[in-house]
Amino acid sequence: MKSEIVVETRNLSMHFGGVKAVDRVNFNLRENELRCLIGPNGAGKSTFFKCLTGQLSPTSGDVVIRDFNGTGRLPHQIARLGVGIKTQVPNVFDGLSVSENIWLAARRWHGAARARSLTSQTVERLKLGDIRTDPVGQLAHGQRQWVELGMVVAAEPWLVLLDEPAAGMTHDEIERTVEIIREINQQATMIVVEHDMQFIRMISSKVTVFHEGRILIEDSMDVVTADPRVREVYLGNSAS
Repeated sequence: MKSEIVVETRNLSMHFGGVKAVDRVNFNLRENELRCLIGPNGAGKSTFFKCLTGQLSPTSGDVVIRDFNGTGRLPHQIARLGVGIKTQVPNVFDGLSVSENIWLAARRWHGAARARSLTSQTVERLKLGDIRTDPVGQLAHGQRQWVELGMVVAAEPWLVLLDEPAAGMTHDEIERTVEIIREINQQATMIVVEHDMQFIRMISSKVTVFHEGRILIEDSMDVVTADPRVREVYLGNSAS
């Protein structure tokens, strides 16, 4: 069922001493949905993301991924559930080519023949053919980000979690990244943490706004940007 809830958090909390970075968050995501998480610095969205991906073990509450309780699991254990994760920290081999990086990512989960096939498919899907033999260390920032996206999708995940995929990109690179994310969303459910509001407007039909460790509002981008609470805490009164 396309309406099936595939990711859910139940009273999820993450405390650092007396600081409640995430405070009893109840969140759900349906199959084939693309959801963006936004909020000001310190709002809790990145900490929430890290609890989903296994980078942090929550203080209390549960993370449920397709009926599997992933609370406190390590990132590689979450990945084994069919989850592709792209963090802010680069995870590429600079001395290897684009195709070699993608092949290694595919080979981690598949046999050699299937990995070769997936590498070719991924290079074609993400339109990386012109740079497929280039060493990743010589690529522009945006191209490196695309290679990382390719490494994620080469594993054939059904759920893709991306942390600031458009950070540091030029306008043209952002437009290309929008195309890539839309393409990935054809086959995978997605959660994207991002700051760039224009980028979010281009990719997401529903947005979750975090503030002080809790969900402030969840709605369409138009409704969110018009909400006076959001304008006050995140966008500023002059936002449109």
